[in-house]
Amino acid sequence: MASKLPQYALRIPTETMDKLKYIADRSGRSANKEIEQLILNHIEAWEKKHGPILFDDGFVPRSRS
Repeated sequence: MASKLPQYALRIPTETMDKLKYIADRSGRSANKEIEQLILNHIEAWEKKHGPILFDDGFVPRSRS
């Protein structure tokens, strides 16, 4: 059964991807889950500094349009 979650094609240098996979493996995660964890940590840090992201400023994510 295919996932219905949004997908994003990430283009990064091979060496960067290899290092990410190394870290993911040592963390017991897939590369995808490692990237997801990094994104969640970044969002958490952003919201800690700037407050919750509420989408009340007119911004509409493409995934919701």
